[in-house]
Amino acid sequence: AIDEYKPLDATTNPSLILAAAQMPAYQELVDDAVAYGKKLGGSEEEQIKNACDKLFVLFGAEILKRIPGRVSTEVDARLSFDKEGMIQRARRLIDLYKEAGIGKDRILIKLSSTWEGIQAGKVLEAEHGIHCNMTLLFSFAQAVACAEAGVTLISPFVGRILDWYLANGDKKSYEPAEDPGVKSVTKIYNYYKKFGYKTIVMGASFRNTGEIKALAGCDYLTISPKLLAELSKEYTKLTPTLSVKEAQACDLEKIHLDEKSFRWHHNEDQMAVEKLSDGIRKFAADAIKLERMLKERMFSAENGK
Repeated sequence: AIDEYKPLDATTNPSLILAAAQMPAYQELVDDAVAYGKKLGGSEEEQIKNACDKLFVLFGAEILKRIPGRVSTEVDARLSFDKEGMIQRARRLIDLYKEAGIGKDRILIKLSSTWEGIQAGKVLEAEHGIHCNMTLLFSFAQAVACAEAGVTLISPFVGRILDWYLANGDKKSYEPAEDPGVKSVTKIYNYYKKFGYKTIVMGASFRNTGEIKALAGCDYLTISPKLLAELSKEYTKLTPTLSVKEAQACDLEKIHLDEKSFRWHHNEDQMAVEKLSDGIRKFAADAIKLERMLKERMFSAENGK
């Protein structure tokens, strides 16, 4: 798909890596990761963790051979409330990329947009020069805190917001311009551009091409191969709906969020609270499945299974 659509950048997450690690085409990468984990030694748990980190980096390195830009690699979602743990794991991933001959300028470290994740991003950017991509972002409060933290990029989710409104409201469909996910990203984009924040807004998690077209003009968009295929069949003129000029004219007011006000504002948004916690749980569950798979590869033969 990368060879076909030639994107600038690409992203991974635990769910995508888990799916890819089960495909016959990528067994060599899994074997390399397993060998690496074993070579470093330590407890069973440490070997699995090292193999897991290595697998993420091996996939990232393969992707980087095919794109000119950056790849995003995610820190374990189980660290979402552990600022120091996230910083440590991010630095470890960057070290692994360095060992593979890849500089940190080509990597975005993905962190959950919890308060702790955002503060980890702030430290990684300012003190270690590590670029961060804040994921699982659903609320305006999360976006404001990320801008104030000075992170490189945010991935506000569109489709997952729509999912929540369809499941919890009376409406069964939305026009693209009225789509709650589209409206959320539009507001964030306008806020960032109005107040001159350098953080890149990269709309993510799309359910249909209508959402994508409604966010034309956004800094970046992460689009799945399936939706890229649909878009490639369309020959209509696409006009940007988002622009810096319009953003600067909008009536949003600048706000500052410390930890207390961040937690309050985020908590006021039921959708964001539920989708953030749900996203963390799902990514964590897939990370556990991946570890189980690696554990089986690494230790079942020794145990005579």
